[in-house]
Amino acid sequence: MTFLASSAMADAAPGPAAPDPVKDVTLATFVAEVIEASRERPVIVDFWATWCGPCKQLTPLLEKLVRSQKGAVQLAKIDIDKNPQIAQQMQVQSVPAVFAFFRGQPVDGFMGALPESQLKEWIDRLMKATGAPTGDPEAMGLETAFKQAADFMAMEDFFTAQAIYVDILDMEPNNVRAYAGLLRCLLAQKETDKARAMLEAAPAEVAKDKALDSVRTALELAAQSQQAVGSLGEFQAKLQQNADDHQARFDLAMAHYANGEREAAVEALLEIVQRNRGWNEEAARKQLVKFFEAFGYSDPLTVSARKRLSSLLFK
Repeated sequence: MTFLASSAMADAAPGPAAPDPVKDVTLATFVAEVIEASRERPVIVDFWATWCGPCKQLTPLLEKLVRSQKGAVQLAKIDIDKNPQIAQQMQVQSVPAVFAFFRGQPVDGFMGALPESQLKEWIDRLMKATGAPTGDPEAMGLETAFKQAADFMAMEDFFTAQAIYVDILDMEPNNVRAYAGLLRCLLAQKETDKARAMLEAAPAEVAKDKALDSVRTALELAAQSQQAVGSLGEFQAKLQQNADDHQARFDLAMAHYANGEREAAVEALLEIVQRNRGWNEEAARKQLVKFFEAFGYSDPLTVSARKRLSSLLFK
């Protein structure tokens, strides 16, 4: 299967124009365009205002430098007058104010305008600190390979995705994204023991990376769910007798998870949150958070379930 990864690394034929990495963001789109988007690549958030003179100098420079990275980083522009809630939450006292988000969390930032040379240095440090790929052709080819692997994963062709991740690791043995991707392929194919052994044998540089936390959570859930294998009917019978048997519903969720029925597992836990959020020290909510980490924060099921969980918690 090596030719698949090799073709992914080759120069791609011209296609549709890439989406603009510079976006105007509002309260309604903040989670998707900043929090979720930063799971994949750094997102720079620029708080500005129409009346702000320094903003008129800084924002065009940010747009120019972000676009030069060819999609390796994104820029989210937020007008504080139209979106005061976000500015208040980020404790923005004056503009311009710039924050960098990565993996859902703010990781760096500065206040006021910077000259282009200092701004470029700041972005370069951000890219290096987060391990984000730069816009050079070799890195872009690597990104194409990762996208192919992700596409095969989405189609549940785990064997082909695994081959691509193996080829990437042949070239870059300490590539954390490829290492995590390969582990996910093994988990998807129920090769839990192999995944656990591979994780335990990971090079120190790879093992300490937080990108593997989701794999550790998935292994933890796999071990936990094995206790519920074959007991689906038992838990369903208990719930027929008592719909408020939250332990039975929790166990039912884990049985669904063990059977690969992710949607059913999530539904069962959301039902517990709706019926009794505080049950067993919010065990259902905490388990959902583990599910989200194991699925991946950009997974469509995670995105939809997180929205539903938020609506339950804050209604």
